[in-house]
Amino acid sequence: MSSVGQRLELKVGTSLVMTPQLQQAIKLLQLSAVELQDYVDQELEQNPLLERGDPDRATNQEDANNERAGNEGGEQPKAEDTKATAADDTNSFEGESAPDLIDRQHDSETFDAAFDSEYDNVWTNGDAEMPQPSMPSWEGASTGSGSGGGNRMGDDELELEQRYSRPPDLREHLAAQIPLEITDATERLIANALLDTLNGSGYVEADLDELAEQLGCETDAVETVLAKLQRLDPAGIFARDLVDCLRLQLMDRNRFDPAMASLLDNLDLLAACEFNKLRKLCAVDEEDFAEMVAELKSLDPKPAASFDIPAAEAIVPDIFIRPNPQGGWLVELNPDALPKVLVNQAYHAQVSSKVTDKADKEYISEQFQSANWLVKSLHQRASTILKVSSELVRQQDGFFRHGVRALKPLVLRDIAEAVEMHESTISRVTTNKFLSCPRGIFELKYFFTAAIAGADGEASHSAEAVKHRIKAMIDAEPPAKILSDDKIVALLREDGIDIARRTVAKYREAMKIPSSVQRRREKRQLR
Repeated sequence: MSSVGQRLELKVGTSLVMTPQLQQAIKLLQLSAVELQDYVDQELEQNPLLERGDPDRATNQEDANNERAGNEGGEQPKAEDTKATAADDTNSFEGESAPDLIDRQHDSETFDAAFDSEYDNVWTNGDAEMPQPSMPSWEGASTGSGSGGGNRMGDDELELEQRYSRPPDLREHLAAQIPLEITDATERLIANALLDTLNGSGYVEADLDELAEQLGCETDAVETVLAKLQRLDPAGIFARDLVDCLRLQLMDRNRFDPAMASLLDNLDLLAACEFNKLRKLCAVDEEDFAEMVAELKSLDPKPAASFDIPAAEAIVPDIFIRPNPQGGWLVELNPDALPKVLVNQAYHAQVSSKVTDKADKEYISEQFQSANWLVKSLHQRASTILKVSSELVRQQDGFFRHGVRALKPLVLRDIAEAVEMHESTISRVTTNKFLSCPRGIFELKYFFTAAIAGADGEASHSAEAVKHRIKAMIDAEPPAKILSDDKIVALLREDGIDIARRTVAKYREAMKIPSSVQRRREKRQLR
């Protein structure tokens, strides 16, 4: 029989421990510029030792310290004695090309080791002055108390102006019209119920029989109210499907006739470019048919799409690329995308000297450590983005000089090996980060494309560059000589690109380019 017992064993091993500080650094690395600003704002609200590095901080630091420590008594610190830590003040690297930037950067395998690097994050108020903004910011304008500046707008006034200056959403737009079109109280109740059933395109998705049962009325009553609602603006609203939506818009234009009705009943033939067959069904000549198709194309298949559109957020580039007069490219961090955060060392020293409770001391110590780690994480994030972007610019130099056709095949491993980082770090750095160059604004992920083998078996081509060539070929094809996928394959192989026909078809469909048969029909119709 085997005996069961207990014993103690001592084992020595190594494991990777994700400290909270390392988790914070990794989290910050993958945030976009907008997400990073939101995260920093939350930290500024939670941590009393953090200060925003705004232009007025140098002149207002003494007032801030006095306000915070006013109830504690004792001598207040002088402005010249106030120290702070900062993420980074100088973000411009003018006069250095991308390779030079790479040579002077310092990197390590982990973020923990990176924070042990030589980095002096202690400032005094006189060390550096923040540049004054050329235009007043809303943030600065809304922080005034009492009198304020002449043209400054308070938070309440700004909120009121924004509320009444925005355009009405779809529900508000329709709700304002319903009382004008429907006067009966019962019908208004049904109208509001139908209003709640609209989808994002403006169609009624609910089953009218089920809705009538829920409201306790006849289906005919619901259909009667629906017919009235279909006369509201925009034309086509409250339609049951696409055909109904187009019909309502044609009726609003007084363009709905038997020929148009036949056209709407055979939209599948229109999508398949069966123009001759469709023209016979509509019993019209070629000129009338062309006018009918043009009229149909001018309609809006989603009448509600123009409402409830969220405000478009401008892309904030993280990196600026511009030509270097001495050759190469200048790679700069965008200072507007880097929140400047300071740690008030003087306030920490003052409060620490007056606190006697153990719990309060632990809280202050934790907040101080958290503030310092945030500052260092921001600095490490900026350095990493700059280093990866510099190497990316170096390897894709042809794109910045000649355009998409010179884009090289590139994978994360290529950059990771060049900058001695892990592929996961490169993936985080290039996610939701944007680069602004003379050719436009591009996400860093754009420069990573798969490789397509060359016809000689040695050279390779970027998949994005091949897509660009396929689109250029199709755009330049004459109506009498439409290029088939096989013909495109042959032309690409003549240019030294070895590509399969199914790959050409996949790229063509991804660019939403119809097949050669459909293009031939469309261009024949336009002739």
